[in-house]
Amino acid sequence: MPATTKVLTTPAPGTVIGPKYDYSEEQQTKINELREACTVSLPSTDDYYPWEHRWLNQPDTIPRYMRSAKWNLPDAKKRILATLEWRREFKPDLIRPDEVKIESETGKILINGFDKDGRPIIYMRPGRENTETGPRQLRHLVWCLERAKDLMPPGQESLVIIVDYKSTTLRTNPSISVARKVLNILQQHYVETLGRAIVVNLPFLLNFFYKGISPFLDPVTQDKMRFNPDLFELIPASQLDADFGGEYEYEFEPESYWDQIVAACGVSPEGTRMDFLPAAAHKSSEMPSSHSSSVSDKVAADVTAIPVEANENTQSIQIVS
Repeated sequence: MPATTKVLTTPAPGTVIGPKYDYSEEQQTKINELREACTVSLPSTDDYYPWEHRWLNQPDTIPRYMRSAKWNLPDAKKRILATLEWRREFKPDLIRPDEVKIESETGKILINGFDKDGRPIIYMRPGRENTETGPRQLRHLVWCLERAKDLMPPGQESLVIIVDYKSTTLRTNPSISVARKVLNILQQHYVETLGRAIVVNLPFLLNFFYKGISPFLDPVTQDKMRFNPDLFELIPASQLDADFGGEYEYEFEPESYWDQIVAACGVSPEGTRMDFLPAAAHKSSEMPSSHSSSVSDKVAADVTAIPVEANENTQSIQIVS
């Protein structure tokens, strides 16, 4: 296959999306109970109201939190409340591309290709670190997670992360404190989103790093981690970067990569999704979101955002008991 700068933004032809989740009647009842319990208490005039509403309306949000809580409804309420609070503070839907673009200039985090189950692949190469540790690095990571979710084909709810330690040094490797922040975001606020975590080319010198973060890995994340697996068992050769033995001869070019991801995900200069019109979310909490390709009409119609009183100074989030 000749070298190319084209980013793979769709799975290989014939890909069967997996895993598929079939819920029992009891599980579906609990999903509906959690959905009805989640209320957006921001006033409809708040700039973030439509984005919070959109996130709750996405078809995978409520089921993911029920699965992560092992179908324990009180625990699921606690988990989704924590994420609602985090999203309100972090505002992942409103990260402007130009705010984090500098973090992508070396290709240290790339979205390119899909595994055999149709999961988007995020490549992380710590050896290409180009900026000092700071909040923008985390915002760039979250921006990439959101873009990978944008690229998920219908029915897919998870992604693959491949961490390549080739050329990584003690200087470029993230600190354990930074790794803890990343793990917290992944494990607490993108629950059931990590399908596989693959580590390759880990030098003996950095074994201490994984020993240092292992206490902060929950059992679910640990179970999904693989060290130096046979990538061809997981990813079609046509979708795997040639750096890892695949057939896709991808040549990273910063401007081309960035423009392709922004265009494929429909991200506006303000960081919002161009296929979602916030005005639609203001009209009615029960109105289907016909402007968002990631929300089915049925799910959008079923999700209920119960209005509660909230003043401008205390915009609390309510979970109905």
